[in-house]
Amino acid sequence: MKSFHSIDGSIVAPRGFLAAGLFCDVKRLGTGKGSDKGQKRDLAVIVSEVPAKAAGMFTTNQICAAPVKLCVEHIADGNAQAVVINSGNANACTGPRGLKDAHEMAALLADELLLQPTDVLVGSTGRIGLPMPMPNIRTGIREIVKELDDDPSAAHHAAEAIMTSDTRAKEIAVEFKLGGQTVRIGGIGKGAGMIQPGMSPTGARPASAPLHATMLAYLTTDAKVDARTLRTCLREAVASSFNCITIDGDMSTNDTVLILANGLAGNKKLSASDLKIFQAALNHVCLELAKMMVRDGEGITRMVTVRVKGAKTQKDADDAARAVGNSALVKTSWHGGDPNWGRIIDALGYSPAKVVEEKVDIAYSAAGAKALIHSLKKGRPTKATFNTLCKAVAPAEFDLHINLNLGKGQATLYAADLTEEYVDFNKGDITNPASLGG
Repeated sequence: MKSFHSIDGSIVAPRGFLAAGLFCDVKRLGTGKGSDKGQKRDLAVIVSEVPAKAAGMFTTNQICAAPVKLCVEHIADGNAQAVVINSGNANACTGPRGLKDAHEMAALLADELLLQPTDVLVGSTGRIGLPMPMPNIRTGIREIVKELDDDPSAAHHAAEAIMTSDTRAKEIAVEFKLGGQTVRIGGIGKGAGMIQPGMSPTGARPASAPLHATMLAYLTTDAKVDARTLRTCLREAVASSFNCITIDGDMSTNDTVLILANGLAGNKKLSASDLKIFQAALNHVCLELAKMMVRDGEGITRMVTVRVKGAKTQKDADDAARAVGNSALVKTSWHGGDPNWGRIIDALGYSPAKVVEEKVDIAYSAAGAKALIHSLKKGRPTKATFNTLCKAVAPAEFDLHINLNLGKGQATLYAADLTEEYVDFNKGDITNPASLGG
C-alpha cells in the first residue's frame, strides 16, 4: 500500500509556493510549431515565499542551451527561490548573447522579487537558434509578478505557459506524512517531441548515457530536506522516470528537471524510513509526469512499455530496450497493430547488448499485467496465432516483454509508436515558417 495520495494544485499544493503564467508574445511567427495559437501563455514563474534548497538534472547533449548553463551555475550551491520559464524560443545556439539574455531574465525576476540573481533559475523551450525577444520578456516579467498566486488555477496557467507542441498540460501533486507532519510534492512538465532525455546533475555525460521538442519538469515540495539529500533523491527519481522515456530518440539541448524544497512542512530531519517514503513519492510524481509526456507524444497512438530482463549487464538491458524502442520499423509496426517480432529481434541483434538467438523470449501483456502471450520462445516462434498476437498489441497501451536469458540485467523503457501524423507535424512547410518545428 502506497504511503501517499493525489491532491489538486500541482506546484502550488506545497505550502509557500506561488505560480503564474501569461502571454508576452515570445511565440511569434518563425518560432516553431504552435506559433499560430493566438495569445497562448508563453511565460511562467514559480516562486517559493522563503529560501529553498534546490537540485537539478540537465541534458547531457554536448550542445546545451544558455538557460541550462545558467542553471548549472546557479544551482551549484544547492539554493534557489524562483524559476522563470519561457516557451516559443529555446535560447540554444545563440552564443554570448543567449547567455547574456538568460542571465538578464534571472536578474529581472530577482529585481522584481527582491532576490539575488543567483537564486533565480531559468528555463526555455522552443525553436533553436533564434535570439530571445528580450523587450517582450522584460515586459512579461514585470507583469507576471503581479499575477503570482497559490490558487490551483495559477499553477495550471504556468503549466500551460511552458507547453510547445503539447496538446494538454501535465500536472500532479501528492500528499503524505513525514514524522507526523503533512508533506506535499507537486510538479508540472512539458514534452511531446525531441524526447529521449539522458540527464545528469551537471549536464556532464555519464559513461552509460544514451546518445539522444524538449522535456522540462518543475517540482516543488514543502518537505525539509538538505541539498545533498535532495540532489540524491532527484537523481534516483529521474533515473527511473524521465531518463526512461523515448518518443523519437532525440535528446534535446534544453532538457531540465528542477526541484525546490522550502521546508515549510516543518518535518524533522529525515529518518531512514522517512527518506524511503519521500523517495517513493518523488519517484511517483516524476514517473507520472514522464508517462504523461509519452502519452502526449506528437502524433502517437500507442504507448508501449518495453520490459527487458535476463540481460548480461544493466547496460545491456538498457541498450536492448532503446534499440527496440527507437527502431523506426518496430515503432511503425506498433502503429499498424502488427505484432512483428522479427523487427524486434532484429533490433536486439544490432544493439550493443549481448544477444544469443537461441535464448531470446518475446512476449506481450496488457499494461502492468503478469499474464504473458509469447510470440517467441528460445529464438523460435510459438504456436500463438497471428490474431491472438494482434489482439495483444491492439490496445492504446500494452507491455512488451523481452527476456535475453543471459544474466540479471533489467531495464524498463516507456516508448511510443511512429505515425504519419508525427512525420507530417515535424516536416513542416518551408513556405510557411510558422509550420516549422523546433
